[in-house]
Amino acid sequence: MDRDDSAHPERPPGRGPWVRVERVVRELAKFGAVGGAGLLVNLLVFNLVRGVTDLQVVRASVIATVVAIAFNYVGFRYFAYRDRDKSRRTKELTLFLLFSVIGLVIENGVLYAATYWFGWDGPLESNVFKFLGIGIATLFRFWSYRTWVFRALPQGGTPAAEPVGVGPAAHQEPGPAPDGGAPRRPPGAAGPLI
Repeated sequence: MDRDDSAHPERPPGRGPWVRVERVVRELAKFGAVGGAGLLVNLLVFNLVRGVTDLQVVRASVIATVVAIAFNYVGFRYFAYRDRDKSRRTKELTLFLLFSVIGLVIENGVLYAATYWFGWDGPLESNVFKFLGIGIATLFRFWSYRTWVFRALPQGGTPAAEPVGVGPAAHQEPGPAPDGGAPRRPPGAAGPLI
């Protein structure tokens, strides 16, 4: 829930660096809550798959990452970023999956390097490098999700108005002036009158 800035008369509502810092801190906290739960899901599924199957370590990790990605999407959309633009769900989901796959490659690339390049493949080592890979991938995911996937609505919560000279008003014919003089340009229209 957003804090009421009107309770602080010395600070105009929605302005100033502290308000932006507070928003980012709240966003980080919500992202961290969902990400922390996703981390637990990821590690639990990883260790469960490793314990009950004969899959190689990186394959088990990829399965766990995919389960965590699905869990995280629900958490991000309906908790962390529930106030963000919902008008473009197909594009949002496509971008989420794209950036999640890049995060999957980062996360499991770290585990792959530790396992197959350095031979660190014991259960403890696998969990440490799985956790390290998740941490590195999380930095990328936070940046990409907030920048490209769950985009903020403009102030006021409605889509931005069309810029001057763009949209239907820009393509209207100029009408006569109210005093019968020279034609006038429609409001917001750009360009010379001919």
